[in-house]
Amino acid sequence: MLEIVVRTENGERHVRVSAEELAGLVRRIGGDGDRFLVVQRIPDLPDVFAQVWHETGGDYTLEHRAGTAARHFQVLVDGPEAVIEALTGWARPGSGRGTEPAWSLLDMGLTREVPPLDLAEGEREELEKRVREVLVGGYADRAELAELAEEYLVTADRRPVSREQAAALADRMWLERVAEQADWKGETDPERLTRAFAALREAGITARENFTCCLGCGRSEIGGEGGTDARGFVFFHSQCTDSAAAGHGMTLLYGGFDGSSETTAAVGHEVVAALEAAGLQADWDRDPDRAITVTPLEWRRRLVG
Repeated sequence: MLEIVVRTENGERHVRVSAEELAGLVRRIGGDGDRFLVVQRIPDLPDVFAQVWHETGGDYTLEHRAGTAARHFQVLVDGPEAVIEALTGWARPGSGRGTEPAWSLLDMGLTREVPPLDLAEGEREELEKRVREVLVGGYADRAELAELAEEYLVTADRRPVSREQAAALADRMWLERVAEQADWKGETDPERLTRAFAALREAGITARENFTCCLGCGRSEIGGEGGTDARGFVFFHSQCTDSAAAGHGMTLLYGGFDGSSETTAAVGHEVVAALEAAGLQADWDRDPDRAITVTPLEWRRRLVG
């Protein structure tokens, strides 16, 4: 699999696709509402991306940015195969890309300097603390963090953080976290949790991570997430993520779609078995009215973007 995320004009997000899947996405673009792809590496880094635009009957406009707006390159090619080769090589830095397109430096104009934040020390600490909490949770991308930073201190008569300042703050804190995770070795507990949820989905259980904002919303919306043959569900919401990131373990909510205690208990047993198979420890007294807690848990979720 390629360590990339591919976003499409029609709102799709494809994480860790194969070279064949990337090729299929490139060959498909051209129609109304599906004319471009934006590709980022994992983890996403500010001002590092590739993108391609194509309308049926025309050339492909291929671009990539290498760290700053002053290093933004473009080339026009007449068919998808050259795009596929270039994007696949870009997705594998240092692997030897073969034939490079004839890139031209694109003038993106002057980059406007972002003014420093004008916040009281307490406000700055409060803002950075909240951004850090969501960042450590590991599910937000850079755009979502920037939106949080922009809106967090807003009141009816004051908007102290501009969009540009919010993006700069989010990017700085994002890069700090990327540097932290560079020292992590092997599979982490959140990755074990993801592996357990994948196994549960294969077994017919609707399993969702960081799903909705709270218990009420999660329970009201989980029924629309699975297939018609799903027997039950398990999820955790964003408040559970915050708790796990703060070192308090992970709370999992589960149940059966038929509403019976028997099915709920059976789903609970399946969830515990999947967690243990993935190398995690589950705390549950087999009471279908009690949540499952995963503890101890070291929350080191690698950023994607």
